[in-house]
Amino acid sequence: MKYVSLSLWMEPEIRHPMHQFVMDHDGYEASYLLRWNDMGAAVQTLLFHVDGWPVEPYRAALKHAPRVQEYAISPCPDDSFYLYVRGRPTDADTDLINAFTQAGLVIVSPVAYRADGTTELTLVGPGGTVQQAVETVPDGVSVDVREVGEYDSRRLDTGAALTDRQFEAVAAAVDCGYYGNPREGSVDDIADELGCAPGTAAEHLRKAEAHVMADILEQRPESTA
Repeated sequence: MKYVSLSLWMEPEIRHPMHQFVMDHDGYEASYLLRWNDMGAAVQTLLFHVDGWPVEPYRAALKHAPRVQEYAISPCPDDSFYLYVRGRPTDADTDLINAFTQAGLVIVSPVAYRADGTTELTLVGPGGTVQQAVETVPDGVSVDVREVGEYDSRRLDTGAALTDRQFEAVAAAVDCGYYGNPREGSVDDIADELGCAPGTAAEHLRKAEAHVMADILEQRPESTA
């Protein structure tokens, strides 16, 4: 069983308006589609985790999004929030879902809608169906195949919910010896590598660590002792 990690780019005229909102507003890095009911349904029910703040501009945009029928927001203590939403998918969303599901592939959560305009997702299924799916994506969507290999959820899940900057912060921390014993690098070193303020670097690193630690706890079986 194979997996393929894709990076998609949708033309602005077919991009979902809430993805466009993340692109157009500072403070929002990505929104992650975590759970859904039936991706092929005329009205979908979806659960997102939005890595961004503040909530109110996002809420105001939701009120005016033409395909959103109902929503609820639950703020988190780390300047992010969960979003429950019911609404009608765009025609491009429906065509894209059909391209993947009709080819016999399974979409693995999370699906990341990033501030740079890309949509990143992982598909799992027989190797021969991957090319079929890529060839049938709708017009206005370009596809970049990032990685293909044997599926192993432990390998994919831990880093999937990290934004690009969070991943860069972790990579810089490892490179400078921040996680060494004894510790050699500092947050200032990470900030220099990222080209940002130390407080910003520390925030990226803290969010990345929180995601990874939560994933480790979820993947470990509960003790029966």
